[in-house]
Amino acid sequence: MPRSRRLRNLIREYKESPRFEKMSFIPPFIILIVEGILLIHAITINVPDIMVVELTLILLAISIVEMILVFGEINRHYKQNNFDKILTIRLDDFITEKKEINVKKIVTDFIELHPEYNRYRNEAYYTTCAILETHKQKALEKEIIKKLETYIKRIKKADVDEIVAGFVDKYPNYRGSRNVIYEKTCKLKASNKNNNSN
Repeated sequence: MPRSRRLRNLIREYKESPRFEKMSFIPPFIILIVEGILLIHAITINVPDIMVVELTLILLAISIVEMILVFGEINRHYKQNNFDKILTIRLDDFITEKKEINVKKIVTDFIELHPEYNRYRNEAYYTTCAILETHKQKALEKEIIKKLETYIKRIKKADVDEIVAGFVDKYPNYRGSRNVIYEKTCKLKASNKNNNSN
């Protein structure tokens, strides 16, 4: 039973691996098959040439080692991805619960709570920065949507470009988020149009 579990894990890791790693597994597998055919042929001929058999066995062993190394790399990459996902989820939950914005304090408190991440302080630091940036972006989008809704209600007949230009003029601190404003304006205008038609 453990062998089948390991085999299932290997197959799952192979499926979830990037395309490049999947492709790097194909050449050693093809070489392994060709070497197996050559070895069978070298052994089954009337007068087997020992040197050909020995060289084929060496190449066969190299192919097997190469396949093991590729599977090891796939396994390492899979474990790293899982580690990153779990760390991100735990840190995101921790940040949401603590409502702290100081990166150093977040990382220190998180490592006190989860000492198994003590060796991974740098990863926790970079992940915390990314999560805080995402939270900041989401908060900015919510703020923009709230102000856009009231702005659009006052200017009903304007098209999207006029709304965006007027909104940025009224709120110049959102000038750097023009793309977000444009996207949210389009969505709000479309939802308003759907509500009016119903």
